[in-house]
Amino acid sequence: MSAVVVAGASGFVGRHVVERLLREGADVRCGTRDPGAAAGRRPDLRWVRFDVDADDLGESLVGADALVYLVHHMQHQHGAELMTLEAAAAKRVVAACERAGVRRIVYLGGPVPGGEPSPHLRSRLHTGDLLRSGRVSTIELRAAMIVGAGSESWTLVRDLALRLPIMVLPSWLRTLSSPIDVADVADAIAAAVADPRTDSAAFDLPGPEVLTARAILERVAAEVGIKPVMIPVPVLTPKLSAHWLRLVCRGDHAIARQLVDGLTSDLVPQSPGYWAHMGGRKPTPLGATIRKALADDVIESPRGRMLESFVRRVARRA
Repeated sequence: MSAVVVAGASGFVGRHVVERLLREGADVRCGTRDPGAAAGRRPDLRWVRFDVDADDLGESLVGADALVYLVHHMQHQHGAELMTLEAAAAKRVVAACERAGVRRIVYLGGPVPGGEPSPHLRSRLHTGDLLRSGRVSTIELRAAMIVGAGSESWTLVRDLALRLPIMVLPSWLRTLSSPIDVADVADAIAAAVADPRTDSAAFDLPGPEVLTARAILERVAAEVGIKPVMIPVPVLTPKLSAHWLRLVCRGDHAIARQLVDGLTSDLVPQSPGYWAHMGGRKPTPLGATIRKALADDVIESPRGRMLESFVRRVARRA
């Protein structure tokens, strides 16, 4: 494996991908908007400026064999503005890769939903289409909920499960998903970087199980021995839900709102997906994934630790 630029290397998935590629012996360039700040946190890595909203991306791609594209604008933009911003970025990335002679782009997107996609998911799918329309061979990997300490979606689910002994149950918690371990995603991305195919294609990354959002909450709570009381409230929309999420959940609440908006339709990647191109590799069992994410998650807030301790004392035993 040769030179690989990871755009979004300082993010949750990016950090795992960088470590995975380094174990493969790749020459990894970690792309970020602010390489100086990133180098202050991880001086052992090679950081390069990679700003998808700037016109000049060429310098960071010179001599690169592949680009792993993990950049999203979730935290700032919505709707049509999000689509416009991400589409323009994708076009700049394609043009820069073509000029630099990059052999492969690997893009991490989301699955095709069972119903109308949220603005965020529609933008991710459109970005994948644009990247695959260029002359550079592009592999788009489509994953639903990615589980691991530091993931926004995992933080949302974990905090709901462990901080609410009694939980109102919006109708959107009946939607289906297929959670997947972040280590499995990093493995698939590394395999896609080295994939010898020369065309462009999109592949799903299904997790080991398909289950409702409610069942995921119950599985997480059960791992610490509690069973929240869940009361159905069909009129609680994603917009209303976002307000009470602020009370108990960590993380970026603008991102949490977009994640909840995406739960209005089933998000089920189709099997076997890209695993068939990895010798039939099986994803990590969900129980093991949840246990590792719980063990790795550090609760820094004294208030958060007190709340979770209280819930474990008063909640029903699983």
